[in-house]
Amino acid sequence: MMQKVMINAPLNRVEGDLEIRTEVDGGRVSDAWCSGTMYRGFEKILAGRGPLDGLVITPRICGICTTSHLTAAVKALDMIAGVFPPPNAVRIRNLTLMAEHIQSDMRHAFLMFAADLVNPAYRDVPLFDEAVRRYQPFKGETVIETIKETKKVLEIIAIVGGEWPHSSYMVPGGIVSNPASGDLMECLLLLKQYRSWYEKRILGCSLERWLDVRSSSDIDVWLEENNLHRESDLGFYIRFAREIGLDRIGRGHGNFISYGSLDIPEGTKVKGKGKHLVASGFAQGIKVTDFSHEKILEHVSHSWFMDYNGGRHPFNGETIPYASGRESGKYSWAKSPRYDALPAETGPLAEMITAENPLFTDLVSRTGPSAFTRELARISRPAYLMPAMEAWILESVSDGKFYTSPEEIIEGKGYGVTQASRGALGHWVQIENGAITHYQIITPTAWNASPRDSNGTRGPLEEALIGTEIKDPSNPVELGHVVRSFDCCLVCTVHTVNRGKEIGRVKVGAAIL
Repeated sequence: MMQKVMINAPLNRVEGDLEIRTEVDGGRVSDAWCSGTMYRGFEKILAGRGPLDGLVITPRICGICTTSHLTAAVKALDMIAGVFPPPNAVRIRNLTLMAEHIQSDMRHAFLMFAADLVNPAYRDVPLFDEAVRRYQPFKGETVIETIKETKKVLEIIAIVGGEWPHSSYMVPGGIVSNPASGDLMECLLLLKQYRSWYEKRILGCSLERWLDVRSSSDIDVWLEENNLHRESDLGFYIRFAREIGLDRIGRGHGNFISYGSLDIPEGTKVKGKGKHLVASGFAQGIKVTDFSHEKILEHVSHSWFMDYNGGRHPFNGETIPYASGRESGKYSWAKSPRYDALPAETGPLAEMITAENPLFTDLVSRTGPSAFTRELARISRPAYLMPAMEAWILESVSDGKFYTSPEEIIEGKGYGVTQASRGALGHWVQIENGAITHYQIITPTAWNASPRDSNGTRGPLEEALIGTEIKDPSNPVELGHVVRSFDCCLVCTVHTVNRGKEIGRVKVGAAIL
């Protein structure tokens, strides 16, 4: 007789608490449901407020992606006002957004994701003791260094924006500060210090050497090249992840989306792809097509909102809560965004694929996406961003224009899309008679951790769990690897709820079927 096990796993070590329900059949996940457990409601909060209020309110959706929300909000207002920020303002906006990315990537990798590498399930793995030395929560050598170094790099945002998190220094037409040369040089010093730590501790080599790694076979060459590479945190991650099979779990649908991010300012020496440093696009496998926001629809058939037929574009979307319980098939406060009717994952790996990065294109073409590859993209992303950060700081020194005054915003419709630390983030805004009448937000985790859509198609994270082998139902660490490879941020997508004794505890029930 076949044993079917239901595992309800409220997961911590994501931003907010995420509830995952899985059906395990014959030791492997056969079905999965991803649930965000409390209503967010910022769309309702913003209705009726002044156009600029979104610049203060939306950065408070999340204390981790605060600059990303500010960026999306101000780009929507730029569009409505028909104003174009000066090149220096674009550079500073980009700089602060990238500073948020490079600290978040390291914090997630070594504070959130790597904590599972010291799970007792791996006690017999030869590298386990070394993993404990590096990644034991609150004590590991890399953990402590990561906390110290990422805290320092966030000072870049505080210098030009006044504070972090919840900054509001971006406004339609540019930024409110006028950074002096001394401020910018202080930012450059902080960045150089962070780069030195990242190269020495994380990569074990220069940025340039890692960027020369362009294929799976190049990774093997790089690992064997010298001991600094092998013993770096990146080298250790590659070796440990392969040992425990992270490259064999978490495949998912294999669709990727990036809105594009980091506008290329006029007169810069930094080269991007099209208008952005981070490319926009949609990919099925490694086949990339152009991105259009008009192809985005949000479904609510399995979300706790009032139903409408099929999906709706965010400009026509509704956010009317309807907590029906599970009897109607609804099970999450997250909606289900789809692109051209397809689910798509977003994040650093999606950015690499839509940019046609040779290393990640090779990895995905060989084995498909995986928990291993997603985290590898996240650990690697700072190497691709920091050279542009340095260039834009230096280019900003000579010109003091950081703002172009717009007309008063009375009415209009616009959208702001960018790439947050966790992926594609968009704000869609309509203003009438000087007040916000419509505001819709789609977060990266809404893409990744969405429930099923109107066609019954699983969200990306749900699909990525299918087929995962669970060796011990009482300690389903494999679920954690897959879920955390998406770097979920339920704070952005929903707010958390205290579920009493269930929070942080795995509940296992078995039935003989």
